[in-house]
Amino acid sequence: MAGNDQRTVVVTGGSRGIGRAICVAFAAPGTHIFFNYVSGGDAVSRTEDMVREKGAAVTAMKVNVALADEVDGFFDQILKQTGRVDVLVNNAGITRDGLMVRMKEKDWDDVLDTNLKGSFHCARAAARIMMKQRCGRIINLSSVAGVMGNAGQVNYASSKAGMIGLTKASAKELAPRGITVNAVAPGWIETDMTASLPLKVQEAMVSQIPLGRIGQPEDVAEVVKFLASEAAGYITGQVIHVSGGMYI
Repeated sequence: MAGNDQRTVVVTGGSRGIGRAICVAFAAPGTHIFFNYVSGGDAVSRTEDMVREKGAAVTAMKVNVALADEVDGFFDQILKQTGRVDVLVNNAGITRDGLMVRMKEKDWDDVLDTNLKGSFHCARAAARIMMKQRCGRIINLSSVAGVMGNAGQVNYASSKAGMIGLTKASAKELAPRGITVNAVAPGWIETDMTASLPLKVQEAMVSQIPLGRIGQPEDVAEVVKFLASEAAGYITGQVIHVSGGMYI
């Protein structure tokens, strides 16, 4: 990747929360950030503004990662604009929480289709481009729930555990072409979703974290940025936990 006139970074689910923090972390002159969203509005514009403020180019597209045709169209557009993909961050994810015995099949399908199948769609599209370049970085956002499990989240935990398997298998396949694939597993991170939870629930979660605080999106973004750097060129197939010690 060294010596390219422009670095192309693709972040799925980049309009808010961890995805926005990742877009901003990568933003710099000479970088073009592409991110997708499903629901538009002010959040998309805010991410675009924050990226531009740091001197990077930015393109946002409405893309449902669960649909292969939309993902392929997304990457086709990226190729038309920049001709390459240097980094893919599979961050897009949804939750449909509920106890397993009451969970609707649609709630299972929606979460697995977005979180796991969506990551597969994007990784496949990016890998085809990166293999021709003989270089690239893929970082998948798993979760502490994918290694510890979490009551009321069998669909989410299964999707995030599946992303670890996707990471390890694809890392072995792509390493001969100079492509690294790693996963980051966040724990309890402060986002719009977690901020809306009752205070008692938040306090109970913090009590399980040895470092004694909720993580920030930037804590995750900096680890993702490192894994995409030249300094991490000899790291592949790994799961880095960013959970304040919640999982050790």
